[in-house]
Parts: sequence; structure tokens; C-alpha cells
Amino acid sequence: MKAKLDRGDHFVLIDVREPHEYKICHIPAARLIPLGEVPKRLNEFDPQCDIVIHCRSGVRSAKACGILRQAGFQHVRNMKGGILAWAGKVDPSMPKY
Repeated sequence: MKAKLDRGDHFVLIDVREPHEYKICHIPAARLIPLGEVPKRLNEFDPQCDIVIHCRSGVRSAKACGILRQAGFQHVRNMKGGILAWAGKVDPSMPKY
């Protein structure tokens, strides 16, 4: 995912954590849409766009990927390990919780 950002690839990064978690730490390019809001906000997603979804560790984002796939989205991926993996591998200065 970091390589995609560095290259400037066109994709949408969605953070499905809760607002209070997003305030603790977040990836600047990520758009916050809490998991519970995903089903009612499907119209905000472009079905042709590459969508990468993350949460804290990967569980909620996997659920969000399933919701989008069931709605017919084909270009959806889960950022494995979530923000914890990002903090561990990409940005060690990021707070972990």
C-alpha cells in the first residue's frame, strides 16, 4: 500500500475504524467511513476504482470488503494487518493503541 501511495497510483483508501480511533492515529490519505456506515454509504464508492480498506488489525476491514463485494464491487482489497502493521512497518512514530 505504501508503494501505491509513493507511486501516486489512483486508488481510494478507506479507514473503517471509529472517529475516536481515527483521532489517535491515521494515514493522511485515508478517508474515514466507520464500518457501521459502509452499507448506507455505498453510493459514495466508485465501482470502477481500486479501493483499499483498513482498520486497526484487519478484521473490520475484511467485513467492509465483504459488504462491498456483495454489492458488486470488484476492485476491493483489505490492507492486511491494518494500522498496526502500518505503524510497525511504515511509520514507527505512529501511536499504537
